[in-house]
Amino acid sequence: MNDNGKIATALLAGLAAGAVLGIIFAPEKGSETREKLNESLADLGDAIKERAEEQFDQLNDLKDKLTAAIKSKVGHVEMDFDEEIVEHG
Repeated sequence: MNDNGKIATALLAGLAAGAVLGIIFAPEKGSETREKLNESLADLGDAIKERAEEQFDQLNDLKDKLTAAIKSKVGHVEMDFDEEIVEHG
């Protein structure tokens, strides 16, 4: 994971911890506290899902770039090989 990913993960974890602590120590009825906690956890789940999708997209982009680079190199090697056969064939 790159530095940006680590920062985003730490930020999400900090937000989640702060939300949970704020809800736990808030002077409200238990049912209201549980409802807020459930909402916070749902929001955290959504944030994690979004971050995972971003990372997945970045990995797919990297895969596509690597595949294109490898195909390009293989094409160059094939052309060089074909030229070598023509010259010495």
